[in-house]
This record gives sequence, structure tokens and C-alpha cells, in this order.
Amino acid sequence: MKHIIIFGSEVEADLTESYDHYEKQLNGLGSEFLLSVEAALNQIERSPLHFQKIYKNKRKANLKRFPFGVFYIVTKETVLILAVIHLSRDPKVWKSRRR
Repeated sequence: MKHIIIFGSEVEADLTESYDHYEKQLNGLGSEFLLSVEAALNQIERSPLHFQKIYKNKRKANLKRFPFGVFYIVTKETVLILAVIHLSRDPKVWKSRRR
């Protein structure tokens, strides 16, 4: 069964901030970042239980090219994306995010 992906309220800000950061470094790098996020989301959508639980019911999928993780919760029919953040950030950022 295919899960529906839902984005938490803070994910858009995560993506915008990271996109802008990479675009300032090199034109087009922000777009490559978003493509890497999209690839991770596709993997999560296909097999959401594949990725390890890292804290209570929260899971993490790492991006391939960038040092970021997609943090999410799986329910019966949905995948709630809580955060897309740099892996060096304080874990409190994603641990505190809820539905």
C-alpha cells in the first residue's frame, strides 16, 4: 500500500532556508539539493518502514549527496515529514516537532 506524504508546518521553511544557502554558494546547487530531497521522499513513499527508527516513532532517511536527514513518522496511511535539516543541527529541532 502506498502511503500519502504530508508535510509538517515547518518543512517548507527548512527547504527554503537550505535551498537559499546552497544557491548562494553556487548557482544551481540549491536545485540539486531539492532533487536530492525529492529522491529521498520517493524512497520513503515506496518503503517508509525501510528506514530505522531513531527516536520513539520517528525515522530518518539521509540524503545521498548532502549532509541532511528527512525526519518522519509513519502511520497506517500516511507519512508525516517533520523536518529536512542538516545532520549537525541539534536533535531537539526535529524531536520537538509534532503533527
